Amino acid sequence: MDNGLSVVNLDSPFGEYIDHNGVLGVVYTAVLFDDILYLGTNQGLFYKRKDEDVGFQLIDGTQGQVWLLKTINGTLFCGHHKGTYVVEKGKAKQISDLPGTWDIHTIESNSNLLLQGNYKGLSILEKTNGQWRFRNKVEGFNSSSRFFEFIDAEHILVNHDYKGIFDLKIDTGYNKIIEVIQKESKGTGSSLLKYDDEVIYTTINGVFTFITDQQDFSKDSILTSKFFDIDESIIGILKPTNNSEKIWGFTNDNIICVSPGILSDVPQRLKIPIPNFFRRSMGILGFESIVHLNDEVYLIGIANGYVTLDLNKVKQKEYQISINSISKEFYDAPNINIKLEEFKEFKSSENNLKFLFNVPEFDKYTEVEYQYRLEDVYKEWSIWSTNSEVSFKNLPYGTHTFEVRAKVGNNLSKNTTSYEFMIPKPWYLSYLAVFCYLVLSMFLLIFIHKLYKGYYKKQQNQLLNESKKRLKRKKLKNQKRIVQIKNTQLQELIESKNRELAISTMSIIKKNEFLNSIKEQLKGSSVDSQVKSVIRTIDRNINNVDDWKFFENAFNNADKDFLKKVKNVHPELSANDLRLCAYLRLNLSSKEIAPLLNISVRSVEVKRYRLRKKMNLLREDGLTEYIMDL
Repeated sequence: MDNGLSVVNLDSPFGEYIDHNGVLGVVYTAVLFDDILYLGTNQGLFYKRKDEDVGFQLIDGTQGQVWLLKTINGTLFCGHHKGTYVVEKGKAKQISDLPGTWDIHTIESNSNLLLQGNYKGLSILEKTNGQWRFRNKVEGFNSSSRFFEFIDAEHILVNHDYKGIFDLKIDTGYNKIIEVIQKESKGTGSSLLKYDDEVIYTTINGVFTFITDQQDFSKDSILTSKFFDIDESIIGILKPTNNSEKIWGFTNDNIICVSPGILSDVPQRLKIPIPNFFRRSMGILGFESIVHLNDEVYLIGIANGYVTLDLNKVKQKEYQISINSISKEFYDAPNINIKLEEFKEFKSSENNLKFLFNVPEFDKYTEVEYQYRLEDVYKEWSIWSTNSEVSFKNLPYGTHTFEVRAKVGNNLSKNTTSYEFMIPKPWYLSYLAVFCYLVLSMFLLIFIHKLYKGYYKKQQNQLLNESKKRLKRKKLKNQKRIVQIKNTQLQELIESKNRELAISTMSIIKKNEFLNSIKEQLKGSSVDSQVKSVIRTIDRNINNVDDWKFFENAFNNADKDFLKKVKNVHPELSANDLRLCAYLRLNLSSKEIAPLLNISVRSVEVKRYRLRKKMNLLREDGLTEYIMDL
């Protein structure tokens, strides 16, 4: 071919007719009647002869939605959005204009009557003079009647997906409903049909069988188990074929066909896997279409044509998977294929590998899925995928085993193929490198140990120095405190000595004043030798050297080395001058000094003047202030 490679699989159970021009639309129903294949679609009713290699033709007047194609007693009926048609030899005749014919059932008690379900209730078709015509709408019930079944001639069940089941009693003339009992819905996605002479009701919650004695539905565990597995459940409705001998359900991945058991009463199930694209092409959920054509061939309507299914070709097959190629991948160079060997050792840098594998199955409608794992890296199997290749990046060193298996439809491949290979350690993980790392680590640990040791020693020295400084500061503080205490004590002592000096000075002053007073009194009396002797005694007491010595000692205790300091500064001063300086140091006035020196106040002033001269004091300098500052 110019545009690729095609394959024709003659053993496939599936065949397809694809309308590439988009004329047909979505196929909702089909029938093979008088060697003519009719297709009911959302565009109208189409037909073509079975053996002719021509396209489908639209039957005039049937444009629009077709819901039903059904043969009853040799007549082909078409349920249409516009009503009901009778079809014969590529032509359609409308016999009812009541909108929306969903389905048509025979009435066992009267072969000339048919009951049809419409958008708004039920209606009756009647055969008169060999021709079918619309007779009447059944009064008393107006709900949509897509699914309905007879329990007996006057008892009808109608299913509504949202409202539930309507249990209807109809009059014998099929003109009106005389009783309506509404039963609660058992779930959405519902349908009502006959299977093996039983009325069954299906929802997303299971399959229920109508029990006549109870006049209600009971869950059928056997049928439910056929359509509802742990892994998957039907999506949509169940469809009957072959005069209700087979019922069909559709899951995401399978078509399920259930038919009566051959050797037992347990129904047998056929599970046919389908690819996801096929399931999506079946159109709206709940409107799936599968009809019996002939023998074991069935037609399934899809969005752009139809697919045929031949059950005779549905067989269990064994499939074998194999690894086609292995290549080394590089970031900056093309891939390099490697020879498939029993065992391969790569370089440490060749740790990006790509595996290609497949199952030689060329059926378009048979989906092959793969699952793989890489032992020691991915212990769990991967999820199932249609991808037939896998790449591994930055594989760790070591011995690895790549395993892959396949699933074709619902069957596992008979083998799990594997490939063992080894990636050595990189140079930086070799024994020599590890030894070098250990040596370097030891040196590094020693270096770090020394750093920490030096650091801690430095910290210890800093703490020790800070401790010494704190002790020194504390010692200085204590010494300062001791000095302060001593100074305080000394000050107290000085004050005490000053008090003693003041007391002694005042005592001498008082004594001398007293003696001078007596002396003056004696001088005023008669002077005789005895009085003169007393006056001399008084003078000796006034000028007593012992008093001066006592005063000098007290003064030196109060004012350490003052007299020595004055003597050093002014060596020319006499003893009387030093005595005057001492009295001035005590801040005594001339009047207070006079009795101490046994002279008059005037004489004290003269002595002060002479002392200033000896000290070379200026006129503006105060003698007392000068002496106080020494």
